[in-house]
Amino acid sequence: MTQSPVRAPADSIRAGDELPPLRVPITRTLIVAGAIASRDFQDVHHDVELAREKGSPDIFMNILTTNGLVGRYIAEWAGPAAVLRSVRIRLGAPNHPGDEMVLTGRVTSVDSDAPATTVEIAVLGANKLGHHVTGTVTAVLPTTARSPEGAV
Repeated sequence: MTQSPVRAPADSIRAGDELPPLRVPITRTLIVAGAIASRDFQDVHHDVELAREKGSPDIFMNILTTNGLVGRYIAEWAGPAAVLRSVRIRLGAPNHPGDEMVLTGRVTSVDSDAPATTVEIAVLGANKLGHHVTGTVTAVLPTTARSPEGAV
């Protein structure tokens, strides 16, 4: 997976800022491992024949894996001291093996009350079929401490 760069300091974030994209290759291993790790044993996430019997062309990613990828995307941008307060997502087009999902984000609001900055980010994950995931993430970032004027 292509890694997204870490964001600017919290006090420089503005509504309208775009997050750098994160490209996620959708592999069979990612889909199956994500389902197993989240204890989702539905056959459509690991058995191609049963997925096809149920109308899907192949296995597809579960929502818990998608949720984890969205959380990773925001956490990498926000930095290690950030706390994700909420992740609200909705699935659309499925992620199948061989797809690539591109996650993008845009800051929709910033509340800079010290000692932290609360940021709301609109997130979109798209693949060749369309929008796989849309949603909103709220993160709390520590505000950079500034020393008083003249302090050493």
